[in-house]
Amino acid sequence: MRLFWSVILLVMFVPQWMGLGQAPLLDPQAPFSLRPVALYPAAPARRRLGALVFERGYRLTSRDPEFGGFSAMLTDGHAFTLLSDSGQGVRFRLDTHGRVQGGAVFALPRLPRGGWHGEDRDSEALTRDPAGHMWVSFETVNEIWRYAPGFARAEGHVAPPAMTRWDENRGAEAFTRLASGRFVAIDENEVSPGEGCEGVVFLTDPVRAPRRGFRFRYLPPAGYKPTDIAELPDGRLVLLNRRADLGEGFTAIVTLLPKGAIRPGSLARGHPIARFAAPAQHDNFEAIAVVSEPDAIKLWIASDNNQYWFEESLLLEFRLDEAALPPPLRRVTPPLRPAPASSSPRASAGARAATADRPRS
Repeated sequence: MRLFWSVILLVMFVPQWMGLGQAPLLDPQAPFSLRPVALYPAAPARRRLGALVFERGYRLTSRDPEFGGFSAMLTDGHAFTLLSDSGQGVRFRLDTHGRVQGGAVFALPRLPRGGWHGEDRDSEALTRDPAGHMWVSFETVNEIWRYAPGFARAEGHVAPPAMTRWDENRGAEAFTRLASGRFVAIDENEVSPGEGCEGVVFLTDPVRAPRRGFRFRYLPPAGYKPTDIAELPDGRLVLLNRRADLGEGFTAIVTLLPKGAIRPGSLARGHPIARFAAPAQHDNFEAIAVVSEPDAIKLWIASDNNQYWFEESLLLEFRLDEAALPPPLRRVTPPLRPAPASSSPRASAGARAATADRPRS
């Protein structure tokens, strides 16, 4: 078994593009489908994993050998955009019965260095703003690109100075835009064991102002590397962390950061809330997205199959169980405040503006 995983890990982490020509593209004519899966294949009735309660799950399949590799995701719980680590992806809508509607393949309109080789297409994370503009972080080149809504065109790109020294194959795996308008990027590689992974907070769009921000570090669970990050409605941050182990294969841990944990020069420690390992579904999980519903917070998690037969493209939905979290990690409830002495429209507008401008992290 150890020999098997040694060979597998060697194949996985040696770039497939070495010595090859143009990177292969998805076949736009090849359909894909979703098939239901259980969280615990041998015990489908089991639905809990730490502080997460399983809602539903699917395995994505296609006859196209290039299908999969999903390392980034955007969703509102109905419409999905899954971006692979080759600058390509799929869009679809998912109804409550797990039926795919409007499934389509897409490719980013422009890529680093023309996108001819695989190392130029290594897209690892995806985020957006309320207007629909998209930002994609690329490994190898350590760049961030901004695209128009729907990936209609590339609007700009930058290689932030703070990310220049990050390992070319372990760059900004975790990257997201916060509700405050700030952006958070985290390197996959720890500086050294116990010292955390380097992170950067950009105070605004990094493509426009790559030098406005501050550094921090994120400490993942021992032996794990951060692969994605998302913000909860109240400002807490949830991170997906992955490990490839000779004995267990792929495992993953979801961690939660209290609001305000990321500050200039801080070491933000992730608190584990769920671990994906046998007998539960466990794979190369690389993407996480948050969906806020009136009575629940949902987490969607997706895996990158690397186009290998022994990995799968999984899409799993969970409900965050607040009662299962320790008090410091539970939902942040704004304290009640007395009404201001003046209730004039001008005073109320000023109070709202002051609240809106307050940093979220």
